[in-house]
Amino acid sequence: MERTITVEGMTCGGCEATVTRALEKMQGVTSARADHETNSVTVDLDPEVAQLSEITGRIGELGFTVVGS
Repeated sequence: MERTITVEGMTCGGCEATVTRALEKMQGVTSARADHETNSVTVDLDPEVAQLSEITGRIGELGFTVVGS
């Protein structure tokens, strides 16, 4: 299942890489793509293993603000 999350606070490619790497390490996430220019993170996840709330929580732990999912 693919979901796109609106995220504030990413300002560069380094931010994108940090978010992408962290989410791809999560169990149940098969891919993640962060884009600071569109303020979005797109994740492909197995909903039986990973919950969207866990993903948005991890983004918040990284210092970014989730404004929509």
